[in-house]
Amino acid sequence: MRSHRKRQAAEQPAAGEAWTDSGFVFTDECSRPLHPQHVGDQYYLLAHEVELPPVRLHDLRHGAASLMLAAGVDLKVVQETLGHVSSTFTRDTYTSVYPEVARAAAESTAALITTGPGSTQQARLISLPTRTAATTS
Repeated sequence: MRSHRKRQAAEQPAAGEAWTDSGFVFTDECSRPLHPQHVGDQYYLLAHEVELPPVRLHDLRHGAASLMLAAGVDLKVVQETLGHVSSTFTRDTYTSVYPEVARAAAESTAALITTGPGSTQQARLISLPTRTAATTS
């Protein structure tokens, strides 16, 4: 990021009066925000050059969000990372992708339940049925 900022600072004199202090990190040579189509075109060009499969940028975003949730990242953190207005939208869109996330949450909660008064206070896990696509529709 530091070297990127240095390159931007070096571009500023060449841009002259066309330079705008946009505050964006990734910009064109005059510090204007990049057009989304330009970003997509560059991504597809680079992916093709290194022989990656054709995956849409949106699919990468969706995959990152799904993996964050599968890794146990708090829903509010995922919501803010994606820029969603509400965590409800994030939850409804992404938590159904990985039933393992719901299972892990249930197992973590069940682990807090003890075997009863006077016991050694060891947590017991409740065996949960595995959900399949047929049972979730």
